[in-house]
Amino acid sequence: MAGGPGGATTEEREVVSVSGLSHAYASSGRTLLVLSELRLQVRAGSYIALTGDSGEGKSTLLALLGGLQRAQGGELIVAGQDLRRLPSQQMARFRSRTIGFVFQHHCLVESLTALENVGLAALINGLSRREALARARALLAQVGLLERAGHLPGRLSGGERQRVAVARAMVNRPALILADEPTGNLDERNAQRVMDLIEQLRHEYGATLLVVTHDSSLASRAATTLRLREGRLEAA
Repeated sequence: MAGGPGGATTEEREVVSVSGLSHAYASSGRTLLVLSELRLQVRAGSYIALTGDSGEGKSTLLALLGGLQRAQGGELIVAGQDLRRLPSQQMARFRSRTIGFVFQHHCLVESLTALENVGLAALINGLSRREALARARALLAQVGLLERAGHLPGRLSGGERQRVAVARAMVNRPALILADEPTGNLDERNAQRVMDLIEQLRHEYGATLLVVTHDSSLASRAATTLRLREGRLEAA
């Protein structure tokens, strides 16, 4: 098995190390504490489902792990980077190279084709146009959409759009995939297909996967399920 930094194997390395993480929002003149002294360690290659009631802060936690928001307190290390201290420009580069995002809404650029949507993420990451589109074509083939590569999002079904979003999330071969209700807008058949693809690509690229979901059948697919309750994580 290939060694990681310092000779550690993939299983021994922690992709996520969080301790004492706290985060709050101002609401109607009051402070609403969403995360409180939260701790989380995630080893490379793990597959974890995050569950909990609406409003408990699951999406906030994923946003903090992905560098989309700044944590207000505690330690937050992702792929060796201290996200609380990383400058904004470096944070954008870090997200592009290290994190793959899949959201409930596909968030595709409506004026770009499926191929261009996937390739754009690679272009932003510094790949040449030729290499970016080559990667995009290969991934669209893997998700069964190569024949739809030239179609705009408006000409794709909901399931197809989400499969394009999965391909886009994987185009930079991220170390960490953060999926926030990735099947929330899909019927059962398409939901299962999208999760099959996420799991297949995660395994192929050796990525770590954290999925936020309210769906117990989806959560049961993960090796570990954690529940966010009153700002802290507990075994589900």
